Amino acid sequence: MRAYLLSLLMITISLAGCISNEDNTVTDAGNTTEEDLVLPEWQIGDQWLYTFITPQFGEDSTRLVVADIREDDGLFMLGISSEGEAQRHAVINHNPFLGRVTMDGLSVYENGEPQPVFNFPWEVGNTWAFRLLGQDWSATTDNIYNGEVTVSASSSEGHQLSYVFSGRQGFIMSLLWIDNEGVVNLQMSLVQKDTGYTGDVFFYRAGDLHDNLYEENDQEIYDSFFDDGYSPNEAWDTLVWYLDVEIDDKGGSGTLTISDQQDGSSPLSRAWGNGATEKGSFGTIPSKTGEHRITLTLQGETSFVHLKVAGALVRSWTL
Repeated sequence: MRAYLLSLLMITISLAGCISNEDNTVTDAGNTTEEDLVLPEWQIGDQWLYTFITPQFGEDSTRLVVADIREDDGLFMLGISSEGEAQRHAVINHNPFLGRVTMDGLSVYENGEPQPVFNFPWEVGNTWAFRLLGQDWSATTDNIYNGEVTVSASSSEGHQLSYVFSGRQGFIMSLLWIDNEGVVNLQMSLVQKDTGYTGDVFFYRAGDLHDNLYEENDQEIYDSFFDDGYSPNEAWDTLVWYLDVEIDDKGGSGTLTISDQQDGSSPLSRAWGNGATEKGSFGTIPSKTGEHRITLTLQGETSFVHLKVAGALVRSWTL
């Protein structure tokens, strides 16, 4: 009997840091409760306002909204409250948390496969793997305190990823991605969490078609991209373009035209004078299967044009 009681005492001591108190507070984790550690329950209209900062595209704000719950597929659909921002995110492609999100673990999709970015129920020391932002990550739950879970991950290419998940906000509080050269590729911060969104929500499911940086040249510059649709049986609903332009202020100039090779139309045409800039502009042009020709003229030693084009399937909801 004495040996039994001693064994029971040792087991109780070993579990002391893992069990909950009567008010469901998790020991040694501040005022974290068991509810903070399990899969949150999203509802249509839940919304999170974030700021995104990237070195290439600067800072922008985006309101993510749960637009639909597809019970048959086991998926949430996460969209953006602004169609313009949905277009922008489709072509610059720095927001990994858009579109399909699994209901069983809030896994996000990359390359058509759900990726377990989160590890419910959260527990310090857990390790797992996933692919995100073009990297294969090995992740560890480092800390849990006051309902917030801190995760760190490293990739096989030497990149570092850290993020904080809030059980009370039901989603990410912050995220930081640093590449193998020490450059901050993405910074994501939660500004506000709310519920009951009403209005339109948009998601542009995109695929990259063209991305090139053009610099000063004495001759016309010719390039092209091919629009072969989302799949052999489904065309893109639209093409989304993005421009980042700087023209030298010492005799610089530039022009850009995108032409449809089939009918000769030019859905996008631009001209810039001495010292002109066009930072982060974006828009749409029709999707037509076939080759699209790009023609540029660019004068001035420091002049450049960065052009990105993506095909997109457009989804929208009214809540």
